[in-house]
Amino acid sequence: MEPIVVRNAGKRYGDTTAYHDINLRIRSGEMFGIVGPDGAGKTSLIRSICTVIPIDEGEITVEGFNTRTQYREIRSRIGYMPQKFSLYQDLTVLQNLQFYADLFGISRNQREKRIAELFGFSRLDPFKNHLAGNLSGGMKQKLALSCNLLHRPGVLVLDEPTFGVDPVSREELWKILAEIKKEGTTIFVSTAYMDEAEFFDRLAFMHKGSVVASGTPEEIKESFHYPLYQIRGENLRQMKKEFDGDPSVIAIQLFGDALHVAFESEPDEKLCDQLKKHGTCEISRIKPSIEDVFLHVTGFPE
Repeated sequence: MEPIVVRNAGKRYGDTTAYHDINLRIRSGEMFGIVGPDGAGKTSLIRSICTVIPIDEGEITVEGFNTRTQYREIRSRIGYMPQKFSLYQDLTVLQNLQFYADLFGISRNQREKRIAELFGFSRLDPFKNHLAGNLSGGMKQKLALSCNLLHRPGVLVLDEPTFGVDPVSREELWKILAEIKKEGTTIFVSTAYMDEAEFFDRLAFMHKGSVVASGTPEEIKESFHYPLYQIRGENLRQMKKEFDGDPSVIAIQLFGDALHVAFESEPDEKLCDQLKKHGTCEISRIKPSIEDVFLHVTGFPE
């Protein structure tokens, strides 16, 4: 049985469509990612999966239970971590864990053992008597994750868990999630960070309420069939104008100190010479990244 199945699901807020015609099948024990910019519909979809908001069309099942009619069964079996920190800021780290243990009906003996295990992987033990509101962003996320793991859920759903978190804490959080996955937990994560897409077994691009591409990271990158070149030089903006309106150019994006240009076919060998009128030019063939593919299939930014 697949832990999460989404069939033709849609959600509207009045005249605004949050997402529509979503079809996903999440496999047991995998880490699946929904990747897309703000406003793509990621949070609304996650809230529907976690039975926080009802769908308007289609069907969603979690571990075989229907989100419309069996939400109590679903809520007892999943861990859900929203983007916004939702624990009690005026309780200590330990008090938050004890409170959630009470909510999940965990016995005292099991509770002490489980909290000790969670302190082990989260490394929050030195901060157990600190108020949750005084923790750093990364520590707050690890505490929220720990609270959602107390009852050993089969499915863990995380809405942009690394949003606003410093790079070191982001890396630690992904290591923790990898360890949780090894235990057989199915993990469903949303993120707006393209560099995090490589952490997923499979992922789906979401844009304007729709899934526009899905597969493993390698499958998604291999779906980009156009020759892609990286161009470096002194005046990239002027070089970019050279390609605007060129019918042989499929896509062009500015990536930091370089242009990524995709051509319909291999470009002229003298391309770099043509661009040197704008200054120095260095051109090289590169493999597409996840972000290259996303920008191509969505036309984002417009």
